Amino acid sequence: MIRIGPAGWSYKDWAGIVYPNPLPKGFSQVEFLSKLFDTIEINTSFYGPPNPHMTRRWPEQVKANPNFRFTAKLWRGFTHERNATAEDEKLVKDGMTPLMETERLGAILMQFPISFQNTPDNRQYVAELQRKFSEYPLVLEIRHKSWAEESVLDYLSELGIGFCNIDQPLLGKALKPSAERTSPIGYVRLHGRNYQNWFAENKRSSDRYDYLYSMKELDPWADRVKTISEKRRESVYVVTNNHFEGKAVVNALQLAALLSDRPVNLPEQLLARYPELKDLKEK
Repeated sequence: MIRIGPAGWSYKDWAGIVYPNPLPKGFSQVEFLSKLFDTIEINTSFYGPPNPHMTRRWPEQVKANPNFRFTAKLWRGFTHERNATAEDEKLVKDGMTPLMETERLGAILMQFPISFQNTPDNRQYVAELQRKFSEYPLVLEIRHKSWAEESVLDYLSELGIGFCNIDQPLLGKALKPSAERTSPIGYVRLHGRNYQNWFAENKRSSDRYDYLYSMKELDPWADRVKTISEKRRESVYVVTNNHFEGKAVVNALQLAALLSDRPVNLPEQLLARYPELKDLKEK
């Protein structure tokens, strides 16, 4: 099972592009996307422990798609700030429980910044996180090229942690694209290639994700996803994080078409904004 979908779903700039504008009464963004995709990566869980009131609602909203699974970023208190407490751990787990109980959680992504380098202390910290969250399928996203070692893959395999293959602007010590798999969970994240704004100061946070992949740029990633899927006959998650103005949805649909070789269902408002999608439209 290859599950493809965007990172996050609640963006103001998706109005009238991904979603109807205005939204119909009772419109569910999660339900809408679950009719197009088999996964969405939960972004809000990076900014704070997920609220059980919300995570109890989401499985109900995707019930029409039995193949659908959420993935979720681990709260940044464990990855970026690294000051999380035992109480924070409990809050994260409380929020994940409704998704686990309904078998709708595919993976938790432990995303670290590029400053997180391959050192003995940092490897040990990853192992500590695995012990804290051992009941979940875990995936590690690292961005610094010091992690590009065979021993790292062996280490993650021993811990049962998946490896996140990423596409990012290759600036400085950035990790290059790959097609690795170290656990039953395969994972790919495409961040876009906005070199100009990736590290630019005084820019909106969304500017770095303002990038639309061409089909030519997606082709090699479709091949990598196939390679990852062949290594183990279990789930592969492909997440597009170039969310600005719905570009993540566009590229996720294009990847789905490349990997399935079938027409895809397209929202009319998305096709109006991105007419290059017309070749993918269901007849």
